[in-house]
Amino acid sequence: MAAATELAAYAEATAACERCRLAAGRTQVVFGSGSPTAELMFVGEAPGFHEDQQGVPFVGQAGKLLDRLLGGIGVTRADVYVANVIKCRPPGNRDPQPDEIEACESHLFRQIELIQPTVVATLGNFATKLLSGRPLGITRVHGQEQEVTLGGRSVLLYPIYHPAAALYTPAMLKVLESDFARIPSLLDGEVAGPLPPAPVAPAPGPLVMAEPVQLGLF
Repeated sequence: MAAATELAAYAEATAACERCRLAAGRTQVVFGSGSPTAELMFVGEAPGFHEDQQGVPFVGQAGKLLDRLLGGIGVTRADVYVANVIKCRPPGNRDPQPDEIEACESHLFRQIELIQPTVVATLGNFATKLLSGRPLGITRVHGQEQEVTLGGRSVLLYPIYHPAAALYTPAMLKVLESDFARIPSLLDGEVAGPLPPAPVAPAPGPLVMAEPVQLGLF
């Protein structure tokens, strides 16, 4: 109950956050949702249109797919905690800017500190790079767990493709299902071992899509 009370109080305090320019264009802060004592926490990039309207992360098509993937491992949304690196919607679903990430990241770290998850699954590039402290994108590291210190405690970081990736590339669904299938064993403490030191990755080229979509999925 203490964790739930502290998390609710922090959510209330964060609702009026004006640390960066995104506060001017939001409908509301999308703090996060789920169990305040979850062993499994998911971290995405930023709210989209529907999330900004409803105040809950992952409520659009990507959210429906997330629910389906969770169901595949016998878990519901109420069993986990879902949040984003950025708590306010960037205009036009553009990429978060470095200063916006810097302004907002302490909110995420405080959430992790209060929830104390065993596994933090990062969805897509932005969350993975921020929480791993490594420059490699999700294509290189998905499905490869590593121990990191977040919120003052050791957690198992598990990078996964953002569910939206499968909405635009259907073949990605099999990859997501395979990565999700490993989550129960990770929660049980079955770890493959530490990753080797990461080389510095070259900067990715521009991603061109047929319709506007939030980047950071790959």
